[in-house]
Parts: sequence; structure tokens; C-alpha cells
Amino acid sequence: MSEEPQAPSSPLPAPAPSPVPESPPQDAGLVDWWMELRGLAVMLLAVIGFHSFVAKPFYIPSISMMPTLLVGDRLVVSKYPYGWSWVSASFHVLPRSPGRLFGQVPEYGDVVIVVPPTSDEDYIKRVVALPGDRIAVVNGQIVLNGRPVPQAVEPPLDLPVDANQPCEPEEFPGLRFRASDGRFYCELPIFRETLPNGATYRIIDHRQQPLDNYPETRVPAGHVFLMGDNRDHSADSRAPVEEKGLGGPVPLSSVGGRAEFVTFSLDGSEGWSPTSWWNALRPHRAWNRLRPQIVSQPRD
Repeated sequence: MSEEPQAPSSPLPAPAPSPVPESPPQDAGLVDWWMELRGLAVMLLAVIGFHSFVAKPFYIPSISMMPTLLVGDRLVVSKYPYGWSWVSASFHVLPRSPGRLFGQVPEYGDVVIVVPPTSDEDYIKRVVALPGDRIAVVNGQIVLNGRPVPQAVEPPLDLPVDANQPCEPEEFPGLRFRASDGRFYCELPIFRETLPNGATYRIIDHRQQPLDNYPETRVPAGHVFLMGDNRDHSADSRAPVEEKGLGGPVPLSSVGGRAEFVTFSLDGSEGWSPTSWWNALRPHRAWNRLRPQIVSQPRD
């Protein structure tokens, strides 16, 4: 049987040519600094805008608002309750002006941020008189529209002594003592003051000093009278500008916002390391509300 001739085998396909690698783009691995800087600028403007129009954190550096606020407290101030003015800007770069946008008048007892007439510092004080009120201080007691503002004696406050509240003898003579637990405390005499709208809060008044008396003054329209809760250590509306006070009633255009609550508080023992902050925290200070309690007032 004859064999059929075999068909010639098909040739193998030629190998595909190897792809030529594309050359990398000229800007590969480079940072688009313009985009990065623009993103940072937008973020910074958003933060400044929020701090100027909505809310801003503040730090308490002085004892003028004890016992409500202590040195080392961090708190949040809302910027919108009384409207916006030159003082609302996160940094005081705008020229002083009496104008306000959507201006509102504070309530009795509100704790507010204010800028004094001759500096760009932020003070924190309490509203004790409104536009049109007549206010005087007699032997440490407010007399509002001819009526003494009630001051009820409360038990003393034993405040722990720490780096932020050392209870120095020249400021609190005779009030520092060592308790049975071995710690030092500052025994602060406390009064509860209640304003005409029922706003009630604690104050400290432990010695006689010149600001315990202030002649009767009528608060002009568009102004408020401010005092610190620590009546013996507060440069407020009672104190002249030359003594770093507010020099009388202050314009509402210089009031920059309302204190709302404490976020946290440090006793001054913290260092640069974040690990030291935990031990420096003061217990029971966080989230303390700073709006005054309102109690019902007896009718005449």
C-alpha cells in the first residue's frame, strides 16, 4: 500500500516583537507644589473663617474669672450670638469701627470676650449691666437701677493649689492651708450673685480694695458694663484704662463672642511631651457649661 505524501508542516509563527518601553513623563516623581500650596491656603482660610464667624478656642491666662474659670482652662467661644464687627476677625487686623452686622444685645450674666480700648488683647468678663441701666458698686455689691443685686453667702471653695493656681499670699492672704490629705488648698470665700433676669453665678470677694466702690454710671446705648467674677483681681469696667482696665462701659462692637463651655483644663505641670498632659488634666473641668443658670425671681 503506497504511502500518501505528508503535507509539509506549517512554519512556526514569528515571535512578536518586544514592546518598547515608553519613556517616563518628564514630571514623574515631582511634587506639584502649586497644588499643594493652594490646598493649604484653602484649608487655612476655612479655619480662619470658622474662627471668625462661628466659634474659636480660647485659653484662660488670668485669675480674673475665678471660680467660674481657672488659669489653664481651654474653652470654646461662639462668635455669632451678638453679630459680627471688627473684633470678630480671628486676628485683630481690622480697623476699629462702631458698626455691627446683625447686632444683638447680650443677656445679663453672659460671659463674653472683649477687647479693651487701648490694646488688642482678649479679655473675658461677665455682663452685669445692659444699655440704659444705671450701675454702681458699693462696698463690693452691685447696685443696679437703684437696687442692690442679691449676694448670698455660700460655703467656701477649697481649690487645690497647683502651678496654675499657686494661691500666692500677696493675692490671697491667709487663704492657703494644708488639708488632712497632705495637699495645699486655697479657701476662697464664695457669694452667689443673682441678676434681674435670674442669671445666677458664684463670685469671689475676700478683701477691701479700691474697686469695691464705683460711682453710679448710666450705660450708654450700644454699650455694656462688664465685671470679672474674681472681684478683687479683675481689671474690668470699674478699672481705668491706665490700669489695664476697660475704663467704664464698653461698646458692643468690641465684644467678640460668648463663652460656651470648657473643653479641658491643665494644672500647669505639663511639659512639651504629650505624655505629660494626661497627668496634668484637672478632673471634672471638662465640658463645664459657662452659660449662667437661670432661676425664677420673686415678683414685686
